[in-house]
Amino acid sequence: MRFFSDPIKIMLPDNLIAKAKEFALAVVETVNYADSNQFQKSKIQQDHFISKLGEEAVAAVYARLHCIVKGPDYTIYLGDYKSWEDDLYISNVPVAVKTQTTTNAEKYGLSWTFQSSGKRRDPILDDPSAWVCLVKCNDKNNFECTVYPMERIGDLTFREPKLDHLKGRKKVVYFEDLNINLIK
Repeated sequence: MRFFSDPIKIMLPDNLIAKAKEFALAVVETVNYADSNQFQKSKIQQDHFISKLGEEAVAAVYARLHCIVKGPDYTIYLGDYKSWEDDLYISNVPVAVKTQTTTNAEKYGLSWTFQSSGKRRDPILDDPSAWVCLVKCNDKNNFECTVYPMERIGDLTFREPKLDHLKGRKKVVYFEDLNINLIK
């Protein structure tokens, strides 16, 4: 499922950036992250925007590799109907996408965060054979994305986040723990 072994950089077209921004603006009013102690709408909106850009970047990379790609999903789910479906299907294989910005990588180290609390848990964490694609989105340079080769969840090392208030609620994959030798 990897299809490539070196990171691939990609610039998304303006229409996809606008679509992701529009989605983030609309979805922010429909989510409740109180269980994560997240009440800042601007942060929630930015997280959804960056996540969609990561999904679009992965979809574009795999489409260029002649894979059949389904997604990203732009449906806005209300309340408890949030979808825990995988972000993309690449040649009918479900794939989760996790994205971090360059700004956050500079603060906390290049890393990707997974929900891991009693109330909100990424289902992918319970499936060691599931695929995840990690992305770095350069929020300082026109949202250029670096797409890293896919990994199986069971092959990743998960650690506690660096921020104390996230410990026990989230698990993090740090770049330095990846099993592959990649350039940041």
